Amino acid sequence: MSEHGRKFELLADLGALIASEVELDALLAMFASRVATAMGADRATLWLVDGATGELRSGVATALDDELRLPAGRGLAGHVAATGAVVNLADAPGDPRWAPELDRKTGYQTRSVLAVPVVRAGAPIAVIQVLNKRGGAFTAADEEFAAVLAEQIARALEYTSLRSGPGGVAVRGRFNHVIGRSAAMRAIYDLVVRAAATDATVLVRGETGTGKGLIARAIHVNSARVDGPLVAVDCTTLPAGLVESELFGHERGAYTGADSRVIGKVEAAAGGTLFLDEIGELPLELQGKLLRFVQERRFERVGGRDSLEADVRLVAATNRDLAELVRAGQFRSDLYYRLRVVELELPPLRARADDIGDLADHFATLYARKYRRTDVRISDDARAALIAHPWPGNVRELEHAIERAVVLAPDGIIDEDALALADVDPPDEIESAPVRTTATRAAVGPIADVTLPGDLTLDEVERRWAREAVTRAGGNQSAAARALGISRNKLTRLLRG
Repeated sequence: MSEHGRKFELLADLGALIASEVELDALLAMFASRVATAMGADRATLWLVDGATGELRSGVATALDDELRLPAGRGLAGHVAATGAVVNLADAPGDPRWAPELDRKTGYQTRSVLAVPVVRAGAPIAVIQVLNKRGGAFTAADEEFAAVLAEQIARALEYTSLRSGPGGVAVRGRFNHVIGRSAAMRAIYDLVVRAAATDATVLVRGETGTGKGLIARAIHVNSARVDGPLVAVDCTTLPAGLVESELFGHERGAYTGADSRVIGKVEAAAGGTLFLDEIGELPLELQGKLLRFVQERRFERVGGRDSLEADVRLVAATNRDLAELVRAGQFRSDLYYRLRVVELELPPLRARADDIGDLADHFATLYARKYRRTDVRISDDARAALIAHPWPGNVRELEHAIERAVVLAPDGIIDEDALALADVDPPDEIESAPVRTTATRAAVGPIADVTLPGDLTLDEVERRWAREAVTRAGGNQSAAARALGISRNKLTRLLRG
């Protein structure tokens, strides 16, 4: 295929990605493997401008495994990000803007460079850098193609969890749609990368709404099986009498209504990953057959005699305590130990309060685009309420709260009232979580010096305490609620008496 044909095919494939739900991993994989080839060059790098720090991070570079970083304004890519200008050099090392430390770090020898800004809302959010044109320098036609490619990349980035904004992109997590930069999530990311490098069976544990399905997907797309299918099975929705058929398929005539052979989820996942969600709900009588498959990757269709094989990687997830189910005789111990070769335990949202802001911004951007709302932003009082809420429904509850607020906020400003958070009394273990800090209470001032009569009912004590908090907050009920460690809805009910 000619260079012109390769360029056209690359743009067409990028357009197909944008038309569907863009996966950042797929976008970067396409960039790494094909941009340099399409442009007749040796290497291509997509530098992302981190909106928080201004530094450039190599989202991907062909033939490189480690992420590279450049301080803001450093090197040719930094210059392009700072100025928005195109740079086309036949002898890059001879230019005063050149950053030689990158070649020293990678052992690469750069000669010619074409660097083009990826612009969104008038500001560069990334830089496409292509190195060492085969046969000479990059041409004006190369510049024109790179400019078109940059427009497509900008659109594609808008549909990933790298959201563009003033000064660059918000790098909110290591994997697409998995948001979080807290220490707890960084530990999870490390385990995901190590698990994805093997075919070991993985058990993902966590409360409902913590994102177990997204982690299963991250394991799949970062593994050697990324080109194979990811087949998810929700064990809670499988019909009791058809569980075996759903998993392993059935032959024609296996039972009344089985008019033809049907393959099961196991066969459908061949070459890829089988994700068994809520494995703790699987009927005990089927666990033995699943155990055989986990051990040998062999199975029989219902009504069949032939023993079949399926080359799949297994990821299971549960919100149940499987060890307790084993002790209660409700889950097979041998299956349990086979599933937990690698075990990941996702933290509840209340244990990763540092991520709530990033998650809220991500969902606000997502649903503002979905519902065609412009200038959506989250107010300071709403952010404080989000931090104070115990989130028993975890990330899923937060997502639904933000979606509702985006739809109902009349002027695009999401305030505490628009959130309409449910008044939930947190469980005991949440009381010590870092959501009601001394610094927050200090905004209202200490209220330990309130003197109350000794013959009051508990309801009256709570009511007077709430009124005193509002008084000391200057009438600001949101601040008073934060100081008391309760929701604004609950404070309102206390004041009504």
